[in-house]
Amino acid sequence: MIQLIKEFDAMGVSIRFLDDGISMEGTMGKMVITILAAVAQAERCRILERTNEGRIEARSKSIKFGRKRTIDREKIISLYTSGIRAGEIAKQARIGRSTVYKFIKELEEA
Repeated sequence: MIQLIKEFDAMGVSIRFLDDGISMEGTMGKMVITILAAVAQAERCRILERTNEGRIEARSKSIKFGRKRTIDREKIISLYTSGIRAGEIAKQARIGRSTVYKFIKELEEA
């Protein structure tokens, strides 16, 4: 939003926030907008810092991120090792063939 306000200011458009009574007209209005922009940016940075701190702490406690797995990988791999083609496995498991190939690749890399 701040970028949009700056673009309007460069075009000579003045902005007035009716709910808050804030106006960009004049020197005081520009100062208020500048201060609000600085506070918003500082708050955004602080949110990112807290989020990253939380991630680091969660990883140190071995908490896993992301969605829980719903596909039985062992079943997919056992079907593949028994000689069933990837397309047939995908049909039986109701998953995409690309997912089957992903599991096969993981098996081959291990």
